[in-house]
Amino acid sequence: MKPAEWVDRRLRLARPLNHAIRKAFPTHWSFMLGEIAVYAFVVLVATGIYLALFFEASLGETIYSGSYEPLNGLEVSRAYASTLELSFDVRAGLLVRQTHHWAALVFIGAIVVHLLRVFLTGAFRRPREINWMIGVTLLALALLAGFTGYSLPDDLLSGTGLRIAWSAALGVPLVGEDLAFLVFGGEYPGDIVSRLYPVHILVLPALLAGLITAHLAILIRQKHTQLPGRSRTEHDVVGEPLWAGYALKSLALLFAVATVLVALGTFVQINPIWLYGPYEAFAVTSPAQPDWYLMWVEGALRIYPPWEISLLGVTVPAQFVPAVLLPGLTFGALYAWPFVERRVTGDRDEHELAQRPRERPGPAAVGLAALTFYALLTLGVANTFIARLLNVAVLDVTAALRVLVLVLPLLVGVIAYRVLRGLAATGASGPLHLPARALLRRRP
Repeated sequence: MKPAEWVDRRLRLARPLNHAIRKAFPTHWSFMLGEIAVYAFVVLVATGIYLALFFEASLGETIYSGSYEPLNGLEVSRAYASTLELSFDVRAGLLVRQTHHWAALVFIGAIVVHLLRVFLTGAFRRPREINWMIGVTLLALALLAGFTGYSLPDDLLSGTGLRIAWSAALGVPLVGEDLAFLVFGGEYPGDIVSRLYPVHILVLPALLAGLITAHLAILIRQKHTQLPGRSRTEHDVVGEPLWAGYALKSLALLFAVATVLVALGTFVQINPIWLYGPYEAFAVTSPAQPDWYLMWVEGALRIYPPWEISLLGVTVPAQFVPAVLLPGLTFGALYAWPFVERRVTGDRDEHELAQRPRERPGPAAVGLAALTFYALLTLGVANTFIARLLNVAVLDVTAALRVLVLVLPLLVGVIAYRVLRGLAATGASGPLHLPARALLRRRP
């Protein structure tokens, strides 16, 4: 008896395994966005394990005596010194550090674009609300993982970010001071690096891995959505079987993602902490900026007016709205959207087919308006750069951004709605082929 037959007679795996490898997967390129996020996460874990072998998560002081001569003899934290040693003295340390950082940026970027694709095509509708909420949670955890990792080296840039986080925690009404002391372990900076370290290398990766596994398991159980097309219905998925065609393509994508990330780590410098120097509170400068995925929060802090609101004798500090309330509302809206849309449209059917944005102009227009809003907040990070480039006052740039962030998203939403509705009505292949009268036609 063959070993495979011996195992199958006892575990009965042949039939479910055969069913799994024959499962059809849609072949449209946009369905690969989620896989890019998964493979970037694989690179993150692999490089993170290597970095964890050498990093020392401590704010205790030491005298740096490594290979980077300009900082030799300077008193720095052990976290900063160990990151310098990783960069200059550990074999392949700088390559792994930079690859890890680029993988984090790509991981979050792929999640954002994947969620945007799901939103614009309505792929979150019943019965996929649970997987949508898991995806939103993955985004939130990915942002937190990015911030905690970015904050560990104790350089000037990361220290500035932590100082902003401390101020944001203090801005929570009633419980702000207790919250800040609880998270930081005392007065700033407290023991924050040693607290963030286990969260970054253990807690968050475990949660991310678990949610990614659950996300994929639910996807396999429910089947992929697919874009409308010939022979595609609400009941059948048209595509390649998992084995061997799709699996080989997916494996090739894994190697392609890993290759690109290693190439970026090799040739494109990122987060050169030796140029920033160790964190010193007095050295904080206005141009300091976080990684792209948190620029919208930093931009909101710069754009929001210095208003302190008093409610029932409780003062709400200015930083609470942009740094705490806005992110909370953002993720609250993302979690609630499938149920809000279902209630507004009255659509309670199950959907296996996705839709093109022109087939759902209202929700798509809301999504594009929101995208414009957060893009303008991100642009707010560059207010000092824009002022210097245009030779105008920073306050004038900030005032202009305050107006734009309120007006432009509404304008984009209205235009997008009319364009998408016109595309649906005329069947035009794209906005450039849309007759002008279709934009002005009233809804029948």
